[in-house]
Amino acid sequence: MSTQIFVNLPVRDLAASIDFFKRLGFGFNNQFTDETAACMVIGDNIYAMLLTHPKFQTFTSNPICDARKSTEVLVCLSRDSREAVDQMVKQAVAAGGNTYTESKDHGFMYQHGFQDLDGHIWELIHMSPEAPQA
Repeated sequence: MSTQIFVNLPVRDLAASIDFFKRLGFGFNNQFTDETAACMVIGDNIYAMLLTHPKFQTFTSNPICDARKSTEVLVCLSRDSREAVDQMVKQAVAAGGNTYTESKDHGFMYQHGFQDLDGHIWELIHMSPEAPQA
């Protein structure tokens, strides 16, 4: 069995967050979705669990940070092209999110991103096939 990753994110309004991410083209696994949580499918083994604040609080005794004021995590997703990066940023802004920085062209990598309705940062990158190898 391959390793799966589940990124858990607290959200203020679960229904609004589901709608936001559906507008970006993401689907949801209904088996792990209820009125307190939604399992957003990012890739074959990559998921984001959107959790209401009360549900999120059952996993930690630490206070939930306000991602609009503090950065808790940077979620970075690759896209197939620069155009796909820009398209998702446009969709996010149209769905109520915002950009937090200008796009950056590093030559081998193109980068841009958005903040979702709760202020979580989603970085999007396209790596050139000629990118330097480590």
